[in-house]
Amino acid sequence: MADLIVKAAVKEALKDKNVASDFYDALDEEVKELLEDAARRAEQNDRKTVQPRDL
Repeated sequence: MADLIVKAAVKEALKDKNVASDFYDALDEEVKELLEDAARRAEQNDRKTVQPRDL
């Protein structure tokens, strides 16, 4: 699986919280699905460019 998220950035965003080691994989999978859905929506609208509205 390609890493789509940066662990250090996630940890910084969550500042005072502890982050379970498997959280990163779960978050990466959620991001992957979000990107796939956005790409599918752009394609359904005859576009090659994924835009914010595809989210």
